[in-house]
Amino acid sequence: MKRVFTILALVILFQGLSAQSEKSDKILMKPALLVIDVQKAFLPMMSQQDQDKAIEMMNWSMWLFRKHGLPVIRVYHKGEDYGVVPGTPGFEFSDSLKIEQTDPMVIKTYSSSFTKTELDKLLKEKGINTLFLCGLSSVGCVLATYIDAENYDYKAFLIEDALLSHDADYTNQIEKMFRALDLEAIDYMLKIRME
Repeated sequence: MKRVFTILALVILFQGLSAQSEKSDKILMKPALLVIDVQKAFLPMMSQQDQDKAIEMMNWSMWLFRKHGLPVIRVYHKGEDYGVVPGTPGFEFSDSLKIEQTDPMVIKTYSSSFTKTELDKLLKEKGINTLFLCGLSSVGCVLATYIDAENYDYKAFLIEDALLSHDADYTNQIEKMFRALDLEAIDYMLKIRME
């Protein structure tokens, strides 16, 4: 009988430790939106129809993050070989994109938004641990940033229909392979994070 009570006590102890462990494993999502390389120099490489659809979804994404009081971070590519230099018209984001000048800005020279930039420092200062990505190119800089995010200990998600590339079929494949999220799912995630 004493042995039964000992076993029962151990089971209760392990359940209690397991419950504490599960509670301590919970991580509060602290998200930010990255809007990557939607610059005038690159947009002519995309069809107008793809641009219109993706920019509309990027604008909705920015609206959603601002509604939840979350940061929207602009990422710009700088490269003289493309004529994309600060102060030139090609460097600027599309006029249709509803960015705000108060949105933090990161300038990069590599595909990944993390490589030799201040992005990681900026995110850490803001306590960000989760990234939602939109912009272009879905097969280039957005994808490189998405993959590199894990190396910097961030969870990253792509936003469905808010990505662009020179080929819409490639973008669709990226969205499928990496399970891009629609805005309804993202809105739900942002709401439950507040509870």
